[in-house]
Amino acid sequence: MLIRSTLIRVPPTRIIENMTALIDVPPGLNGVAVTDTSIGDVDGEAGRFHYRGHDAVDLAGHDSFEAVWHLVAAGDLPDQAELAAFQRTVGEARRLPVSVIPDLEPLARARGATLGGVRASLTVAADELGLRPLIDVAPADRYTQALRVSAVVPAIVAALHRVSLGLDPVDGDPSLGHAADYLRMVNGEAPPASAARALEQYLILTIDHGFNASTFTARVVASTGADLADVVGAALGALAGPLHGGAPGRALDALDAIGDPERTEAWVEGEVGAGRRIMGFGHAVYRSRDPRSALLRDVALGLGGDLVDQAVDVEARVLDTLRRLKPDRPLPSNVEFFAGVVMASSGLPRALFTPTFAVSRTIGWTTHAVEQAAQGKLIRPSSRYVARPVE
Repeated sequence: MLIRSTLIRVPPTRIIENMTALIDVPPGLNGVAVTDTSIGDVDGEAGRFHYRGHDAVDLAGHDSFEAVWHLVAAGDLPDQAELAAFQRTVGEARRLPVSVIPDLEPLARARGATLGGVRASLTVAADELGLRPLIDVAPADRYTQALRVSAVVPAIVAALHRVSLGLDPVDGDPSLGHAADYLRMVNGEAPPASAARALEQYLILTIDHGFNASTFTARVVASTGADLADVVGAALGALAGPLHGGAPGRALDALDAIGDPERTEAWVEGEVGAGRRIMGFGHAVYRSRDPRSALLRDVALGLGGDLVDQAVDVEARVLDTLRRLKPDRPLPSNVEFFAGVVMASSGLPRALFTPTFAVSRTIGWTTHAVEQAAQGKLIRPSSRYVARPVE
C-alpha cells in the first residue's frame, strides 16, 4: 500500500522560535558581526589588523613569535621573565605525542603531511593530551590545553612530512624558538638565523585574522562544548580549501606557469578571460593593499634569491594588468603571494605551505575556542526555506 506524506504549506515568511522575525543577511555573512571578541580585528578599509589592540604588522617587525603568542592567548605582551617562562612551557610541550607514532607511517602513506593527516593525528592524540569537552573543563585548564594543542601541531606536521619521505621524525628542541625548531624538525638541521626569523615573521602575521572561514568554524564547534581536537580538526577542514589556506602553493604554481616575467601580461589575460582567479591577488576584506603582503615582500627581499627577484617583477606586472582589465575592482596583492615565496626561501617544501599556515593559525583557533566556551552560547542560526510553496 502506498502511503503519501502530508504536504506542509510554507508561508513566504515565518516567525522563529523566540518570536522574532528572520533577519536577512548578505551571502557569506559579509559585514555581519556575529559576536563580540577581544582577540583582534581587521579593518579592511584602512588596510590594517591588530591583536588585542597591537598592530600585527608592527608586532611581526619587532617581536618574537612567543611574545605575540602570549599576547594573543594570555591577553598581554609579556615582560622578560614572563616570556622566558612561556618559552619554556611551549618549548617543552612542542613534542610529538607518543600515541601518534604508530600511526605516522600509515597516515603519511595515505595522506602525507596534509591537513587531513594532522587532523587524524590530533584525534589519536586527544586522550594523551588530556583533552576533554570544553564544557567540562575549567577556564584555566582550557588555556593550558590550548597551549598544548598549539605546541604539538608543528611537531605533527614535521613528523608526517619526514615519514612520508622515508625519514625518521626529529625530536623537538625546547631551547629553540618555535619557528627555528619547526624548520629543524622538518629539515633535520638547525636553520640559518635569517630563515628562522623570516618564517617567524610570517607565522606572527597569520596567528589570527578576524572571523575568517576556519576561525568561524572553530567557534561554531567550540560552542557545542566539543574538545579542542574536534575544534582544531574542523578548522583544519575549512583551512584546506584553496579559497582559504590553500592559496600560497597555488601562487607559486602561477610563478612556475609564467616563468619569464615578460609572459606575465599574456598569462593574466588568459586566466581572467577563462574566468579563473589570480591566486595571491584580491582579498575578501581588504580594499587597499593587504598589510601582511607589504611586510612579507620586505622579508622576501631580505632573503633574496632568484625566486624573490621573479616574484617582485611578476607582482608589479600582474598588478598593472589587473588594473587595466578590471579598472573598477581593486585587486591588490594579498598575504598569499609573498607567503609562498618566504616559506620556500626559508627552506620549506611547497607541500608544507598550508600545514605551516595551520602551525600559527592553531593559536588563533584555540584562543577563539576558549573565548567562545566562556560565552557559553551555542551558535545555531536559522535558514529560510525557498522552495515554491505548495498551492
